Amino acid sequence: MLKFDQVLHARLGSLKEAVTVWSETVSKLEKSKEKAETGLQGKADKADWKGENAGVTQAFVRKTAKEFGDALTEASSIRNILRDAESEFSAAKTELEKLVAEAPGKGIRIDQDGVVSYLIHPDRRAKDYDGPKPEQADFEAMRSAIKAAIDKANNADDVASRALRGLVGSDKMNFSGTNYDSLKAASKAQDAEDAHAAYELYKKGDDATPEEIDKLNALFKANQKDPYFAEKFALEVGPKGSMEYWADMGDPSDGSRLGVDHRDKLKELQTNWSLTLATATHSTSPEMEQWKADVIKAGSEPIQTRGTSPYGFQVMSNLMRVGDYDDKFLKDYGNGLVITERKMTGDGRLPADRAWHQLTGGPSHLNWMGGDLGNDPMVGFMEGLGHNPKASTDFFNGDIDLTPENTKDDKKLDPFDYFTKDREWPEEINDKGDRTKEPGYNALGHALESATTGHPYDADPEGLKDVRTKENAEVMQKVVERYGDDPKYMHEQPGIDDSLGKMGAAYIDELNRSLETDSDTTMEEKRNSPFGFNDGKGGSRFGSEFDTGLLWNRGDAVNFMGIVSQSETGHSTLSAAESLYTTSVLDEVGPKPGSTFDDRDLTDARTTLRIGSEAQGILDESRMAQIDKDYEHDSDEHKKAVGRTTEWVKFGVGAAAAGGIAVLTGGAGGVLVPLAAETVGGAVTTVIGMEADDMAEKYEKDELLKKKSDDLSDEALAMGKENSLRPGIAYANAPGWSEKDRNYLDEELVKYVRDSRMHARDNSLPDPYEKK
Repeated sequence: MLKFDQVLHARLGSLKEAVTVWSETVSKLEKSKEKAETGLQGKADKADWKGENAGVTQAFVRKTAKEFGDALTEASSIRNILRDAESEFSAAKTELEKLVAEAPGKGIRIDQDGVVSYLIHPDRRAKDYDGPKPEQADFEAMRSAIKAAIDKANNADDVASRALRGLVGSDKMNFSGTNYDSLKAASKAQDAEDAHAAYELYKKGDDATPEEIDKLNALFKANQKDPYFAEKFALEVGPKGSMEYWADMGDPSDGSRLGVDHRDKLKELQTNWSLTLATATHSTSPEMEQWKADVIKAGSEPIQTRGTSPYGFQVMSNLMRVGDYDDKFLKDYGNGLVITERKMTGDGRLPADRAWHQLTGGPSHLNWMGGDLGNDPMVGFMEGLGHNPKASTDFFNGDIDLTPENTKDDKKLDPFDYFTKDREWPEEINDKGDRTKEPGYNALGHALESATTGHPYDADPEGLKDVRTKENAEVMQKVVERYGDDPKYMHEQPGIDDSLGKMGAAYIDELNRSLETDSDTTMEEKRNSPFGFNDGKGGSRFGSEFDTGLLWNRGDAVNFMGIVSQSETGHSTLSAAESLYTTSVLDEVGPKPGSTFDDRDLTDARTTLRIGSEAQGILDESRMAQIDKDYEHDSDEHKKAVGRTTEWVKFGVGAAAAGGIAVLTGGAGGVLVPLAAETVGGAVTTVIGMEADDMAEKYEKDELLKKKSDDLSDEALAMGKENSLRPGIAYANAPGWSEKDRNYLDEELVKYVRDSRMHARDNSLPDPYEKK
């Protein structure tokens, strides 16, 4: 793999010279070929040779003449490969040189390894500095451009080296005669060759050796994002081929040891196969359009192996757990899947698990990635939606025509209602061998995360931005209405609470906006609210109706936050998000550190801290009430649960904040939190850097368990109030304030937090869930 400095300082003179030499060779061989064909072979063809001389010499002459043509073809191919490779290397080198030259003017430094940083760090700038001040978006754009240039060079290097080795070949006595008119043509030929090699390994099924599975994985990895390879493979295997192969792999009755001894290889193969088919679905060729239609058609058909007969949908859904599938295909697939399930359950009169009982044989092992065996096809489909935000958003905002063949009726199904309320999710066998509904609800949560945030649920946090749209917000309105309506929905859907916490965190700005209103039912914001993420012109990112209108009223916001925080995970995630968001609003609306201000300038700062503290009180009170409901008073479990209620502070300590968004990674799994400003100020930086204050770590285990639960609860709530002070303290201690102003702000803002903390108890909080 070529590195930054190798591409930037590449000496291409020898390569250019090689292109020139091979061009001259081509010219000479063109003349030699003409002479061989018209002279040597022409005379041999006209000769009236008899006997053994005719049978041997004439054939030898023809073969020799042909070699001149093959030599010309091979030389031309070598010249073309070298020419295009030199062009690609030169373009990549020129692009890097341009980026390096432009970087200082943007306030950016690029070191010898291609690492991007400040030319002059903000902490080292002089007071009168008026040079460029790059932001996170500038660094991201520079990194992306550098990567694109290096990738261009590496791709050219890979294709060219493989093509040249292939042209030389293993036959020392003959020229290959392979014709490449360009590097692109060579790349396509290599893709086709790899696709066919993968197909040959596919044909072995579960009779393949572990080494052959490794080869198949290697071929998939080498061509993971190559659309030509993906399409070639998908078409060669055929619409039902992948289903038949994967069903055979999951048949425990045919004696194969792969699933027993090499589960890790099958897990890798499932991932690679999924990624390959996902890439293939983006092709709009007539052949692939038919392939997609045939996959959906085969979904309702049994796939018969020796000892199992899963339906096509059951198999295919496990091959879409990862990867960026085409949005339209995913939606069409989901519609077909739901229609089939409704037909097989008598339009919902039978539970969903009755639909997916195999007709013959035992159960299949269709998922090797962990969590479940893969028999409920909705689980894999939801995971697919979880990686495809546009498809997920459209799916949950749309409806499904249950009788598409009948144009006279209007029998529709609401996918959001069906999956979050109406469908009785089957129990699956998890990795521990227990029967549980958690895999299904966990996958549903992932799909809803992508639909509400606009990002794949497991996206790499680095470089993420707030991309929420009106369509995302429409799904979130449904989520708040459903899961804020009754605690049973979250508590009876094991595995969804962490996703609800992440969705709440992603909309913490709009939740605060609703909390600020005086009425529980109004849908109009408090005038001049400091909350909400508006565009540069003061409008809502969700459309003009939300410039002053709310996504949900105060009562719904309180219920949703209260219910989600009944869960330990939900409480932790929302608490950390609330702390960071409140701090970012202070950065935006409070007087700037070092500025002159009077008491009226603190109005928005007071409002911000009042609502932030009240929100934290809602979260803490709800969690405490649920702990009281879940555990016997003064039991060890009760005390430990109370002791963990402040651990959320750890989440914010390692947060990365830039570009209007913060990412919590410390145990929260990449939670996105919108910030009030594109540029992160001193208060956010300060609060992120503050040391975590964890109540549970203040006590030795034995001492903690000796205390009364009531005493521990009081201490935990007191610490919750203490943590509510963190944004105000961070703001007051941001660099730039004088000692006098710092003391005044600390006193003034802390007082507001203490007073508003009591308001949380005035809210009509949702009742804790009582386990059945």
